[in-house]
Amino acid sequence: MPGHWVMVLVMALLLAASGARSHEIRPAIVDLTFAGDGTVRLDMSLILEAALAEIGVEHSDSDDSPNARRYNDLRGLDEAALAAEFERFTARFLEGVRLVAAEETIALEIVEIGIEPVGDTNFARLSRITLSGALPRGATAVTYSFDPAFGPSVIRVPDGQGAYSYSVYLDDGSPSAAIPVAGGSALSAGQVFVDYIGVGFTHIVPKGLDHILFVVGLFLLSPRLKPLVIQITAFTVAHSVTLALAMLGVISLPASIVEPLIALSIVYIAIENLATNRLSPWRPFVVFGFGLLHGLGFAGVLTEFGLSPAHFVSGLIGFNVGVEAGQLAVVAACYALLGAWFSDRSWYRARVTTPMSLAIGGMALWWVVERTGLMA
Repeated sequence: MPGHWVMVLVMALLLAASGARSHEIRPAIVDLTFAGDGTVRLDMSLILEAALAEIGVEHSDSDDSPNARRYNDLRGLDEAALAAEFERFTARFLEGVRLVAAEETIALEIVEIGIEPVGDTNFARLSRITLSGALPRGATAVTYSFDPAFGPSVIRVPDGQGAYSYSVYLDDGSPSAAIPVAGGSALSAGQVFVDYIGVGFTHIVPKGLDHILFVVGLFLLSPRLKPLVIQITAFTVAHSVTLALAMLGVISLPASIVEPLIALSIVYIAIENLATNRLSPWRPFVVFGFGLLHGLGFAGVLTEFGLSPAHFVSGLIGFNVGVEAGQLAVVAACYALLGAWFSDRSWYRARVTTPMSLAIGGMALWWVVERTGLMA
């Protein structure tokens, strides 16, 4: 019966959401600095445990990897023990971080490593590694690549004024475009636009489970196309506004406030789905308000990646296009699995809307507790 596989979907949501925060794999953020004395410096911020366990780029969640057990064991180590594990792994790690100039691979050495205490294991721990090397004589540009076995990475070039003259997301191990030693962006506005479409899309599918559940919640109450498009449009316009304002520094809220509020927005949508069987005329306005919150969440991602000031507009638009494409992909999947077949059935609300809204609301409520530190 349809009710059976709907319950399978409910269980899948609960299982997927249960480890969303602690097991999400974030890209390594790498700042590339040319000192002007013939040396180059790489300052890396990464989930070191994921690199040590070789959770590859094909996995956005560590639980999807056959090395998940190794990763979880490493997360429980204190700073000294994790540093010892890294020391044994150093040669392998250095093989996977490549800088090439004038067709010559630059020999890099680790000059500093910083590891945070274990802390709250509900959140991934970030470590910092600094590498340095000598540029070949006469080198005018370098290319960077990161072994895909260690996960994705973002390579940035700081401009010395708190912004970045170059920033690109690498998710398949292929080398970056040539990065001039003298500074300046090596990417066109069109390249940045295309690159950030991918960043925006992957932030929704598969990495943005909270945003996915919000969109699914919108779908469940009214799978009809017109009201759904109105809600998605309101959500998109709202998050685009706050994303732009946050990136321009006009508004700012810490993640400790934004993330619990995003979870509460999902709880609200789930409760409304359970409380009524028809779309209220004010729901698009409520969705618009929640979109403002989600935009602040998206801003955290772009802030971390570092948009080049020279291509701020193209990167921002590309990211928004990617987010919208991700949201539409979620809607299309919901329609293909549920709406096209069962939305007009008399039992749709009892067997689809109610159980799935309960699952979504319950998981979002768990996130509220987790993100506010009430479980500490």
